Amino acid sequence: MADIDWHRWAHSRSENHDQRQCQARRLRFIAMPDSSGLEALRVACLSCHAGRSLAGISQKNVLKRVGLACPGTHPWQSEGDEPEICEETPQAVQRGASNVYFPVTHSAIDIPSPADLPAEEEAAQRVFDHSLWPQFRSSEGSPIAEALRQVISDHCSVPESFVEGLRRRDTDDAVAMPTVVDADDDLSIDEWAALSAPESVTESPTFSVRRSTLGVRSDDAGSLQKLAAKIGSIVVADRVREVRALAGFSRYEPASSDDEDDEGGRVVKVGGASRAKWLPAVETYGEGIFLTVDEDHLSSWENLPAVRERTRRIEENLEASFQKDRLRARSGPVLLPRFVMLHTLAHHFIRQLSYDSGYNAASLRERVYARSHAPGSDHPPQAGVFVYTAAGDAEGTLGGLVRQGRPPHLVETLVRLLESAQWCSQDPLCADSTGRSLANLNRAACHACTLLPETCCEAGNSLLDRTLLIGDGEVPGFFRDVVRAALEESAEAVELP
Repeated sequence: MADIDWHRWAHSRSENHDQRQCQARRLRFIAMPDSSGLEALRVACLSCHAGRSLAGISQKNVLKRVGLACPGTHPWQSEGDEPEICEETPQAVQRGASNVYFPVTHSAIDIPSPADLPAEEEAAQRVFDHSLWPQFRSSEGSPIAEALRQVISDHCSVPESFVEGLRRRDTDDAVAMPTVVDADDDLSIDEWAALSAPESVTESPTFSVRRSTLGVRSDDAGSLQKLAAKIGSIVVADRVREVRALAGFSRYEPASSDDEDDEGGRVVKVGGASRAKWLPAVETYGEGIFLTVDEDHLSSWENLPAVRERTRRIEENLEASFQKDRLRARSGPVLLPRFVMLHTLAHHFIRQLSYDSGYNAASLRERVYARSHAPGSDHPPQAGVFVYTAAGDAEGTLGGLVRQGRPPHLVETLVRLLESAQWCSQDPLCADSTGRSLANLNRAACHACTLLPETCCEAGNSLLDRTLLIGDGEVPGFFRDVVRAALEESAEAVELP
């Protein structure tokens, strides 16, 4: 109610009424029974009887034509708070609209330090993990700095000079931090390194992973042999902890990374003017399955002209989308075919696990590791998915995912999901689609076959395509030969009369 000057709106189309002469602020909001929609809602002045319906209030620049300006305040602020200087024009959005609130969140998996850290780095990690370190780091020149340094030194079994050196190095690094964020400054790089090499990470109460296999033998069916050749490594996570923090939110349009970093951007930041040094966060515990695909097979498939051309058309739509910045943060500077294929695989993996593992689809989440890197980067290529539980209660630790990640359950789940990915109740419309969802960021993907609850997907149900997964007459899917072999084996097993 406080976002719009309703007094000005009520007098903006009334004849023989001058809002400057009407000083009364008594308004009435009326619902008209003879119409529907915004036309049925009317704002009327009780003093001069001027009024106007809400028809057209959500049109672009309509409030600017009326002369309404941003007051520079938020509805939750008290009257004594000083308004900010804002020259933007307000945009009216209905309360139930999907673009009223776009949260800016950050998610990370709690991964302990590598097991083979040098002694000095291990000691430094103990200092950084100490509960008094944040207070000591910001206590330079304070009378309690010496006492904090001594306590940390005693608890961590390191010299006081070592603690002081870490504080100075940490402060210097913060001052010298570049203003432009590196395109590869992403947590997924460290997560990929820890999950793809679980033996290099020490086990902790919040992170426990171990390798597994498909359990395919040399005398198994040909479809299983082809599937095993395309799967790289399998890791089951018995314990995993995810932390999600809320940095702020935007309205009307999703915020980009530039808006988030800019003090004058469109993001309403947590803490407001106080600029608190903490963020509200939620932690969830659970389990998961980490799956990679063979890099050699994947690279050869990505170089096929039909695959590159189909991905290029999706990237053209991505470049023109208002979600470009948010999705580029997931896919990297270039949208690779592997990202679309693995993202689609993760969706069908979750849908199949909801039948096999005992979890419902809404309690599972995905992390796709297939981002491209900036030119000249020395980061290794990524090609995997991590499906894990993200429930805040006991449902996240029932053990169903770990069981499905062991042989022979995992290979059966993968074959079933590939077979189910061939068919959709909306085919041929879904399979032949040249653009679906917002900004045409999907191809062969709809609610009947691929899409998931919004809480499951890190890319907002975008950049999906079943064709890159299982193929069609023109585009060879990555797992097309596996699907064909499975169908041939099923046909041979049918006993003819």
